Amino acid sequence: MNIVHTIKNETTGCLGKIAVIDGERKFSYSDLFTAVDCVAAELSDHGIRPARRVAFLCGDSIDYIIVSLAVLSLRAVIVPVSASLSLDELEPVLERIDINYLIFDKAVHFRDQSDRIFTGSFFEKDFFLYKRKAKEELPTDYYKMNPAFIRFSSGTTGTSKGILLSHESIVERTDAADKALKITKDDVVIWVLSMSFHFVVTILLFLRRGATIVLCGGLFPESLLEGLTSQKGTFIYASPFHYNILTKSEMFKPELFANIRLAVSTAMKLPDCLARDFYEKFGLELIEAYGIIEVGLPFINSSRDPVKRGSVGKILPDYEIKIANQDKNGIGEVYIRGKGMFDAYFSPWLRKCDLISDGWFKTGDIGRLDSEKFLYIDGREKNVINFTGMKIFPYEVESVLNQHPYIKESLVYGTLYAQYGELPCAKIVLMDDIKTDFDINEIRKYCYKHLAQYKVPKELHFVSNLDKTASGKLKRWK
Repeated sequence: MNIVHTIKNETTGCLGKIAVIDGERKFSYSDLFTAVDCVAAELSDHGIRPARRVAFLCGDSIDYIIVSLAVLSLRAVIVPVSASLSLDELEPVLERIDINYLIFDKAVHFRDQSDRIFTGSFFEKDFFLYKRKAKEELPTDYYKMNPAFIRFSSGTTGTSKGILLSHESIVERTDAADKALKITKDDVVIWVLSMSFHFVVTILLFLRRGATIVLCGGLFPESLLEGLTSQKGTFIYASPFHYNILTKSEMFKPELFANIRLAVSTAMKLPDCLARDFYEKFGLELIEAYGIIEVGLPFINSSRDPVKRGSVGKILPDYEIKIANQDKNGIGEVYIRGKGMFDAYFSPWLRKCDLISDGWFKTGDIGRLDSEKFLYIDGREKNVINFTGMKIFPYEVESVLNQHPYIKESLVYGTLYAQYGELPCAKIVLMDDIKTDFDINEIRKYCYKHLAQYKVPKELHFVSNLDKTASGKLKRWK
């Protein structure tokens, strides 16, 4: 099985239809497949073969979709890399996933000993290919899995393992999600999220169903206003951060949403107050979705019932849920199993079947089911900060802060903030001979040099000491 071949087979009746709109650029499905085949042929000439791992560094665009599909069509493995990563964060990704090739847009990255590719083509971006000597010390199971995608969500710590999905898993999880989303060729999807974090269940599903994707990744919110005004969208997939701006901005009038049949909120918890305010302004109930990279999109609250705001909905037909170790209020650990789940963790290598018992995956979330089986998420078991849908591991930020010559130790934590989910903040203990009257922006500048921008703590607080456990470990904020 190959997801690109699946898309082609399922859209034979849509070849003349517009597939992707990116500003002034428009590609029909026929144009898209022609471009994918051309790019795939060139990548093959450069030696890209099945199971080779290709890191991809590029901003959201038609180009991003074309190159990703080209890599997948060759049965090579796409490893999306956020354009916001610093060089210090990128190198561990290349090392831990044992990357064979790095394809990058010169506007966001560059390195020596790279070859320019796709010259004289339809691309607006300048792409380069860097060939990296990989160790290829991989188990035979890796090749048997028909690998397609590895999502490495963190660049500097051992916390993130690299989630591997096969072509078969991608087809299964897109089918599973569509039982609630019900995407058709008549849908015009308004897209504002980052493709490096959101691609498999969404972009690939939209293409499978022959929908039109309108990319609004330019200057926000002006680009979104243009997309809604000119393209008459029927479906919008965004985060609470985006919906909050739409609700508060006078630029966005209720009539702009006249054609929208579904407005899905994902990536972070949807505050009840935002759901209420959005409905009062636009007359449209936000649909909260609960996605997990290891599982897919098992919950989509499409009830449209204001009473069920705050819930991620009932579990979709292709999944099962159980709440383990419940307290007296029915709150416990959320476990899920079903179709399209991840196939393995790449680094260190660990197969799904060796990790989870009877197919049940422990999500790390704490939640409860109401009497109608609607799931409510009450928190995280793990110390992960969710900032506008992007995950931040406190340990990796602390490792950077603690290398600053003025800092003795630090503690990074998240503070709830309705517009952003959680703000990354830090408590800092300075070296004994350092006074607190120096420019605090020096620490921020240091962080921006070594971390992706979204990971830099938004608040820095100086303290004399940090609370520790009896074993000397930091007491984490809950």
